[in-house]
Amino acid sequence: MKIQVLGTGCPKCRKLEKLAREAADSLGLDYTIAKVDDVGDIVAMGVMNTPALAVDGEVVLAGRVPSAKEIEKLLADAGS
Repeated sequence: MKIQVLGTGCPKCRKLEKLAREAADSLGLDYTIAKVDDVGDIVAMGVMNTPALAVDGEVVLAGRVPSAKEIEKLLADAGS
């Protein structure tokens, strides 16, 4: 699974990355995580509000930092 955190590196973006790692580890997923911080790349993915989370190239959340449980659900749903 490829997890992407889209954002410019603000505190919310860093928190989303941390929570995504924790959620993926908790689920025992085989994953890679990448930061997308280029504004052009972020907009090209259709994201106007950061932070955002993409799984396997599909944006699953944008504009807020969700709870760890919500991220776990997003990752579990994307993996099934």
